[in-house]
Amino acid sequence: MGVNGPIVLKTDLLNTEPKRGKVRDVYDFGEYLLIVSTDRLSAFDVVFSEGIPGKGKVLNGMSAFWFKLMQDIIPNHVITTDVNQFPQKCLPYANILAGRSMLVQKAKPLPVECIVRGYLSGSGWKDYQKTGAICGIELPRGLLESVRFPEPIFTPSTKAELGTHDENINFEKACELVGKEIMLLVRNSALEIYRRAHNIALEKGIIIADTKMEFGILENGTVIIIDELLTPDSSRFWPERTYWPGEPQASYDKQFVRDHLESTGWNKKPPAPRLPEEIIQRTAEKYQQAYLKLTGRKL
Repeated sequence: MGVNGPIVLKTDLLNTEPKRGKVRDVYDFGEYLLIVSTDRLSAFDVVFSEGIPGKGKVLNGMSAFWFKLMQDIIPNHVITTDVNQFPQKCLPYANILAGRSMLVQKAKPLPVECIVRGYLSGSGWKDYQKTGAICGIELPRGLLESVRFPEPIFTPSTKAELGTHDENINFEKACELVGKEIMLLVRNSALEIYRRAHNIALEKGIIIADTKMEFGILENGTVIIIDELLTPDSSRFWPERTYWPGEPQASYDKQFVRDHLESTGWNKKPPAPRLPEEIIQRTAEKYQQAYLKLTGRKL
């Protein structure tokens, strides 16, 4: 049992088997989808057997918060997060769905993930150390880890199947996969979303170092943003007051779990190791701190 109710590792609702992603269970309602954010944790593209208390509600609530703030830049897939406005057949499951689900438009996902980096960190830092570039974007020599770029950069990646790893690609390769016109729209939208979010978060004491977004296309050809937006699962959130270039940063996100796993010598392949209770609880605290700081609300 978590502080925000029972930990939800999977859902079995509506007498139908959902499509299960790393974290979300997705129910197909024909024209619409019901997306349920569980408390599952994935790291290095491997799903763990333990859940993080309150995690699904953080992801759902934070995504809804950012989708609303960015809808003038590009439309999103959200129809409603109010369980009372879901289809009638969902109401018997209202206690499970409340706070961790959204009814969304169905869209065809683009086959690339769209990553915007404002700081040199994570896989970008590793690529830079090896090649002096990230996704084919040449960077100046001698940059420090965690340094802020003069302007954010757009670095797409392929979408990995469950249990495999995403692969960074350059913009030209992304255009081959998606089409140049759509990728230009997506890149411009992602960069604008990042810049706005970075400014909003900085005023609240959080640095958004980088973030991953997903886009899709409606049947009428409209490009929209889908999945989640600017959550601790899809972004690096650093405390602004302790930020110092030249070293890894403290975080309010999944990097805390990654750092623990890196220290264990795990080979990053299934099966996932057991997570200590302290790591689970501290991760939950970090997610909820980020949610409170950014939205001004408690779960």
